[in-house]
Amino acid sequence: MKRVIVGLSGGVDSSVAAYLLKEQGYEVIGLFMKNWHDDSVTISDECPWLEDSNDAMLVADKLGIPFQTVDLSVQYKERIVDYMFNEYEKGRTPNPDVLCNREIKFDVFMDIAMELGADYVATGHYCRKGTITKDGQEIHQLLAGIDNNKDQSYFLCQLSQAQLAKALFPIGELTKPEVREIAKAQDLITAEKKDSQGLCFIGKVRLPDFLQQQLKPKEGVIVEVDTTFDQYNQNMPAFDSKESKLAFLAKKPEYHLSDGKVVGQHQGAHYFTKGQRKGLAVGGTKEPLFVIETDVEDNVIYTGQGKDHPGLLRNVLFVSNDELHWIREDLELKVDETMDVMARIRYRQPLEKATLHKVTSGLYVEFKNKQSAITEGQFVAWYNDAELLGSGVIS
Repeated sequence: MKRVIVGLSGGVDSSVAAYLLKEQGYEVIGLFMKNWHDDSVTISDECPWLEDSNDAMLVADKLGIPFQTVDLSVQYKERIVDYMFNEYEKGRTPNPDVLCNREIKFDVFMDIAMELGADYVATGHYCRKGTITKDGQEIHQLLAGIDNNKDQSYFLCQLSQAQLAKALFPIGELTKPEVREIAKAQDLITAEKKDSQGLCFIGKVRLPDFLQQQLKPKEGVIVEVDTTFDQYNQNMPAFDSKESKLAFLAKKPEYHLSDGKVVGQHQGAHYFTKGQRKGLAVGGTKEPLFVIETDVEDNVIYTGQGKDHPGLLRNVLFVSNDELHWIREDLELKVDETMDVMARIRYRQPLEKATLHKVTSGLYVEFKNKQSAITEGQFVAWYNDAELLGSGVIS
């Protein structure tokens, strides 16, 4: 019997993952990760991890599998929380869920599982794993989940071949309603439990409160930029190469206070992110205001009216070499090579046609259609059909 350690989160997905593995004849052990101690920043009065670990324990008990809790809060703080604060401070918008999978679940947690003699680590992610042989070598594929509405492959876009080799995703072939049906049939306490929102394994967090722990409020101005702004309407120059054209298109406009009118005050540019609409508290505009740029140096937020404001739309982005990651290392592009893919710049976004262009310093992703709120610090992920090939941090 192969031994599998399941990250039991206290939710329905991981509960059913554990049940299915046991049915398939694996020796299953449930492990709950405790990643957070500070309850002052979580919204609910009750302590979410306590309730979750209790549910996880009851599920393990019902399935008759061993269970224990591991405290990973030190590593979580170092690798996820500190990284988040650092990124927000720089005016970038991190994606803690992607990092949590790469750094915690499939690294720190995986190491603990291997020490416990595990052959595999399993999670309740809606995605699938494929394995092919190429030139005599085994290559692992990360495939989208069958349930289009729940596909979570994007959150695993930073996994490596070594991590995928040891990973199992038992519910990837199922839809969410099917997972709930199985949980109900097995009388699992998590069958009707609502999906958790918020930071990976912390629970529902008020992001501004959370960020204010480290990043102090600092009053600044909100500036509204009109659609007539010069840089939106400049003529396209002549380019001597495709690369110089891509570099031009990837460049975002630069704003100064004189480029718009002051319409309000804010408590810190580092609390805001591109594309954000809520929390600006500015009224009296014909269309809602969206954040089009944050300047953390001068503590200014630039905004524009309406979701089609030109300050939000761009069709080229850049990923530098040190933030570029291929799951399929065998398909990695060499300088001057291109690849047609489907790509997304955020979870839940429908896949869009794009072309990858490899240059000496990194990779340009050129979308066929303009994308809204391309945000530095977020991940772009590219696919061939259902397979996620690679990803990178938008720079």
